[in-house]
Amino acid sequence: MKHIKRISDTIWEIPVSYKQGMQVPARIYGTEQIIQEMDEAVSDQVTNVATLPGLAKYAFCMPDGHFGYGFPIGGVAAMDIDRGGVISPGGIGFDINCGMRLVVTNLTEKEVKPYIEQIVDKLYERVPAGVGSKGFVKISRDEFRTVVEKGAQWCVRNGYGWEEDLEMTEERGCIEGADAAKISDKAIDRGFNQIGTLGSGNHYLEVQVARPENIFDKELAEGFGITIPNQVVIMFHCGSRGFGHQVATDYLQVFLKVMESKYGIKIRDRELACAPFTSPEGQDYFSAMKCGLNMSFANRQVILHRIREVFSEVFGRSPQDLGMHQVYDVSHNTAKLERHVVDGEERNLLVHRKGSTRAFGPGMEGIPDAYKNLGQPVILGGSMETGSYLLAGLSTGAQTFFSTAHGSGRTMSRTKARKRWRGEQLQKEMQAKGIYVRTTSWRGLAEEAGGAYKDVDAVVEATEKAGLSKGVVRLIPIGNVKG
Repeated sequence: MKHIKRISDTIWEIPVSYKQGMQVPARIYGTEQIIQEMDEAVSDQVTNVATLPGLAKYAFCMPDGHFGYGFPIGGVAAMDIDRGGVISPGGIGFDINCGMRLVVTNLTEKEVKPYIEQIVDKLYERVPAGVGSKGFVKISRDEFRTVVEKGAQWCVRNGYGWEEDLEMTEERGCIEGADAAKISDKAIDRGFNQIGTLGSGNHYLEVQVARPENIFDKELAEGFGITIPNQVVIMFHCGSRGFGHQVATDYLQVFLKVMESKYGIKIRDRELACAPFTSPEGQDYFSAMKCGLNMSFANRQVILHRIREVFSEVFGRSPQDLGMHQVYDVSHNTAKLERHVVDGEERNLLVHRKGSTRAFGPGMEGIPDAYKNLGQPVILGGSMETGSYLLAGLSTGAQTFFSTAHGSGRTMSRTKARKRWRGEQLQKEMQAKGIYVRTTSWRGLAEEAGGAYKDVDAVVEATEKAGLSKGVVRLIPIGNVKG
């Protein structure tokens, strides 16, 4: 703590004098308790990020911050592309566009609870999970190239969803400028059969309940579709699978070859490999990374289609009749071109959000018309034992280029979690708490124990106190499919 200056109750700054080469200060968000308990590697990584060329204002880390590859998970860095800003795969993540999707129903907990095991068992069958899982969408490698350029829009055109889903997805489910010509054959091979799959690690599909005592802003909750007591919703978390991982791997190797020899960029950590955004290599990666974004949008769109099928079968009613409308789909492993005000001047910034969620405030462009006066929905995933949150972006979020926390954040390595918990026992304990869980791996389940994560309530409290996002409703799990 000795090198950190307290700016406010929730903002902690590390000055440029802390480490040679820092271009800007680093700022970590969190209450004093969160900062004291945070992994020391976070301050080392966020100050390494602060040495990258072209950074605007600060290198940030959100309250859920923990050790990651290059950037801390929870890291935010806005690169000024007109002032030598770079693009870095380490600031985006290997699982490009790992993100969250939330869907409401008009069902209540009382109506769903008797069928929860049937629902979760069917979801487990219909949405393949685990390492190497393959989806039911059978397409050629050439068609997959179309998918990664068109994203969720391809899915809707092919019957896997509704047009309204696109309106309620960041970038309408397809970011422009994706170019499949910039992707390796190996990346195509790893991804073309994985559409509609959950994956492993901290990815999950969860049936949740919005109980009245957990609604903190009734007006916002109703605006986002939470309108009845004990309403059942479905939340899921997944990304671009092996495809995104390969895209990141390919371009890390490219950047390591040209970064210093061609562009004279020296870094403190090879995991921060980068290239000038405007360089040929930077532009190629940006186009390829966008394919990763679109693959993930498509993946989550097909999963939503399967979820609607399952609920329709169990309750004998159409998804429309069940009110299965999407609240929002939001990304948290991206780099996107945005216009933001820096020192009174509007600038073109490439905002890296690595384990951090965009949280646009009311009235901003890019928010669905239905939410224009409310602010962007923010979906913050907690552990499978403790619950998750729906929040809303705030105008005061400008301080972090409208970025906020994406989850509760780990406090313990997966290895340590496996030593402390046993998957079989954890499943029994969760069932005793009223959470029915199916998993592809006892080992993987143990790694995701609630005790391996920060207190999600404390993380949300910190984002609220800092003015980054506002809590709307806490969502309690009753059923879970775990990769």
